[in-house]
Amino acid sequence: MNTLIIARAELRRIFLSPLAWAVLAVVQVLLGFIFVNVLFDFINQPGFGGGFGASDVVVGQVFGFATILVLLIMPLMTMRLFAEERKSGTLNLLLSAPVSLTEIVLGKFLGVLGFIVVLLAVTALMPLALLPTTDLDVGRVAAGLLGLLLLMGSFAAAGLFVSSLTREPTIAAVASFGLLLLIWLVNILGYQDGVPFAEVIRYLSLIEHYESLRRGVFNTADIAYYALFTALFLGLTVQRLDLERQ
Repeated sequence: MNTLIIARAELRRIFLSPLAWAVLAVVQVLLGFIFVNVLFDFINQPGFGGGFGASDVVVGQVFGFATILVLLIMPLMTMRLFAEERKSGTLNLLLSAPVSLTEIVLGKFLGVLGFIVVLLAVTALMPLALLPTTDLDVGRVAAGLLGLLLLMGSFAAAGLFVSSLTREPTIAAVASFGLLLLIWLVNILGYQDGVPFAEVIRYLSLIEHYESLRRGVFNTADIAYYALFTALFLGLTVQRLDLERQ
């Protein structure tokens, strides 16, 4: 119950901020621009995509571009979660409240997850607009949206942890972006010739697991990987706050 109360308060605080509405607007404008351009390219190709359907060409490219936006926006959405509370002095009040650290961290995380769900719900309207006129693979669209949800949730958990380390939201945003970019670049390292444990490196990449879902390949191993990644950073956040509460 305490977790839901904190989540509701955090979600309300997010949507009371102009940043949330600016992020929603910018993301939809950019994704809409990519969607329209890819759609016109698809229509103008011989045979409507040269044998590839709208799910492969249009939806696949839009969701692929969305990963870049995710990398940019999640540090902005998580930078204030703990850093701003520490800076304003309200974190001490929160830590002294009769709630567990796990409830606090999960509440903050679920609040950001609520924003992510709203963002994805609006984003889903673009591919679903193709349903009346194309043979859209709804399963592939659903897998891509699930992949984005898991990817953004993982990024949010990492950003939550970084935010718990500092009192400056700007520093939290920069550090989160650096951490997420490093995780992104690990995928490139896994494809270099002569790199030891290349298969292990590729498996540890968040992007590699997302690409499977973006292609419509649903694998429980990918879901489990994101769940473990998210749980790891949420656990680290709890441990960090425990050190501060003592």
